[in-house]
Amino acid sequence: MSEQSQSNETKFQQTLKSPINCTGIGLHSGSKVSMRLMPSDANTGIVFVRTDQPADRATIRADWDRVTDTKLCTVIANDAGVSVGTIEHLMAALRGCGIDNAVIELNGPEAPIMDGSSAPFVFLIECAGIRQQEKPRRLIKVLKQVTVGDQTRFASLSPSPVTGFSFEIDFASAAVARQETYVKLGSGTFKAELARARTFGFLHEVDQMRKLGLARGGSLDNAIVISGDKVLNEGGLRYTDEFVRHKILDSIGDLYLAGAPIVGHFHGCRSGHALNNQLLHAMFADQTAWCYVDADDVGATPAEWAREKIAAVA
Repeated sequence: MSEQSQSNETKFQQTLKSPINCTGIGLHSGSKVSMRLMPSDANTGIVFVRTDQPADRATIRADWDRVTDTKLCTVIANDAGVSVGTIEHLMAALRGCGIDNAVIELNGPEAPIMDGSSAPFVFLIECAGIRQQEKPRRLIKVLKQVTVGDQTRFASLSPSPVTGFSFEIDFASAAVARQETYVKLGSGTFKAELARARTFGFLHEVDQMRKLGLARGGSLDNAIVISGDKVLNEGGLRYTDEFVRHKILDSIGDLYLAGAPIVGHFHGCRSGHALNNQLLHAMFADQTAWCYVDADDVGATPAEWAREKIAAVA
């Protein structure tokens, strides 16, 4: 894959060159699932199709207002109540690789967890190849700061000429402790700095999660497991701050449910899927907080963005 594809800097929409398949298990269901990533037309966006459902109930758009659950993962559903969950790692890979349009077929209610990171999905996208389309890419430009949460847990979006993600976490376990980092998307940074960061959990929470019907497919093969102050995985961590990097990865996936790449600065403090989705709701509820721009207009000033937004609404 070219560096231009990885950096998302193309002015035109992109899709896959060819279909590609994978199989795995659902992190929470524990069930085997087959998934197929396929090219789609310009302006399609990201669409999931449940092949185990009747055709008139099978399609679920990957949109922020389709989120129905945020317990330990992000779940989206259609009007018929058909859902697909644990989509955030795949959505992050699509965003990180610059895929605007794709149809994702799967035969169950959950995307495969693979190794707990986005790296296997990036590999699949690279194998399928990326094709530029004729339609211009549309971006969402943040015009003013939007924040949700409280003093201890919050998420925010603020204006920035580049797309950046920062996050801070603080856990009692010495294996995690306090971590904070910042990543600017572009020039292959998603693949190099974030894609391999795995989801994580604490051993003492596993029994409770399984009683709730969660984490039935979780193992040391697809998650970092922490017991007390120790990481149980053989080989340890992939990054010294893998935990906070994964939180950024999750946020990238959740925010791609906006329907287009967001140009702005995201900051999360001890937040998660629920606040990420609340943040999108809050941003879209405020017509003065954002506007659509073509990729050509990324360098425009905030005043110019605001004039374009006002003109679009008028």
